[in-house]
Amino acid sequence: MYVAQPIEWTDRGVIMLDQRRLPAEEIFYTYTDYREVAKAIREMVIRGAPAIGVAAAMGVALGVLNSPAKSVEALRSEFTDISDTLAKTRPTAVDLFWALERMKRRFAEVTVQTSDLAKIKQEMVEEARQVHLEKRATDEAIGRFGAEFMPREGQVMTQCNAGALATGGIGTALGVIRVAYEQGRKLHVLVPETRPYLQGARLTAWELHKGGIPLTLITDNMVGHFLKAGKVGAIVTGADRIAANGDTANKIGTYQIAVLAKENKVPFYIAAPVSTFDLSIPDGEHIPIEERSAAEVTHLQGVRIAPDVKAAHPAFDVTPARYIAAIFTERGVARHPYNDSLRALASAGQSLATTL
Repeated sequence: MYVAQPIEWTDRGVIMLDQRRLPAEEIFYTYTDYREVAKAIREMVIRGAPAIGVAAAMGVALGVLNSPAKSVEALRSEFTDISDTLAKTRPTAVDLFWALERMKRRFAEVTVQTSDLAKIKQEMVEEARQVHLEKRATDEAIGRFGAEFMPREGQVMTQCNAGALATGGIGTALGVIRVAYEQGRKLHVLVPETRPYLQGARLTAWELHKGGIPLTLITDNMVGHFLKAGKVGAIVTGADRIAANGDTANKIGTYQIAVLAKENKVPFYIAAPVSTFDLSIPDGEHIPIEERSAAEVTHLQGVRIAPDVKAAHPAFDVTPARYIAAIFTERGVARHPYNDSLRALASAGQSLATTL
């Protein structure tokens, strides 16, 4: 089954698929400067919380690899600038900061162990590549846990794009659907378009179609109609940040889908890696919401579709934990009360395989 590859480390540089050009064109760019990687993240050449984390790790590695520093002290100073530049790109996706913290820890470890700059650079590249490999394994584990909750047959719904394009693996929410489908469940996916950036129409529909999974594209304002019709067995979406109490930030429009799901007795699930947890904040009120350019609302692929008026564009909303039936992770499935189950999963070993 076709799986998109949005990012790859190569000897030539970091290669990214430009997701802004899909589905019309499949264009790849090769980046050799960490500032170019930061710009690619900020301008959504690559997007999706886990994939942003992979890109950030690779951006750090690229910056270290190509640094002109002649000493560990000089490299340490430059490392701070590299990390700070990448940290300023997307404020909501906690995977970005998780990846940067991981690269910082590894840099601190290796610079204590050796002053050999070539060795330090090699270790940072290997750490970034390991982040990517782990994200792939994480997706597969999430898919296995979540697939058990999908209906044997019928319609399921997702939101935005939480597939391979968003993670660098098989996807989180789409990974769940993909694994369930490969297990023989006869699923048909309802895909809301996800205005204003159309990640559902452009990316999720593209991924499902390429993978041979049946789908129907719908506009965002059709969600209530299809849920009320009683033919949706489950909803599964990804997440960009999950607070300690289970409140979850995801692409704008997710909250209203969750509310409509509750009204129509359709289980609403989240699929996300443990790295998406932010247990330092008690609830969703503390999640920063990225405000993107109003032009993304007033224009569609550069063409103005609205008069010259003020437009709002909060890129994410927060779904309260009370609307979430379960959270699928690579370490198991979290249930209410999330304050307990999320903390248990966060502190558990990588091999944990249980439902809490």
